[in-house]
Amino acid sequence: MRAIVGLGNPGLRYARTRHNIGFLVADDLAAENRWSEQHQAQTAITQIGAEEVLVVKPLTYMNRSGDAVLALSEAVGFTPEEAFVVFDDFLLDFGRLRMRRSGSDGGHNGLASVLERLRTQDVARLRLGVGPVPTGESDIEFVLNQFVDTEDVEGLVQRGSAATCCWLQHGIEAAMNRFNGSAPLSSAADLDGNI
Repeated sequence: MRAIVGLGNPGLRYARTRHNIGFLVADDLAAENRWSEQHQAQTAITQIGAEEVLVVKPLTYMNRSGDAVLALSEAVGFTPEEAFVVFDDFLLDFGRLRMRRSGSDGGHNGLASVLERLRTQDVARLRLGVGPVPTGESDIEFVLNQFVDTEDVEGLVQRGSAATCCWLQHGIEAAMNRFNGSAPLSSAADLDGNI
């Protein structure tokens, strides 16, 4: 079974912050399903296309996300190659996506924790642009703040969900070709991931 891991922080304080965009995508993908708690995470099994998928929201706080992902991978039996991690990136302009098959953590502590605990960089990931950070505001303050009214959060969530579905149904290469780059936010309205 493949696993989609949306990164974020638990609790109402962080619920609609930029750092929790991964949780928002996970919620969108599993909107028709019930969540349960196991191995330091909220999990839901959902059907995407013809495939049953485990959707995961670690409850360990961002910097320890790998603890929950490792525990679930051992309990459920998914490999690093079967995982797909979704998270925020303040270095990307709002609405931009960047998907990769593998690589470094790029300075994201949540992804760093996942890669460290799984002992590999070969984990597919999707960065969702929430930037840029305004002049005079710290990176940490920015990502832990709520979205502002002018940001199309629902559009970004839908785009992240569409990219994730495309990865599931068509593979990483097709998904990268479709969603990476400078396509405008409105170009990803196809929620079922068809290309």
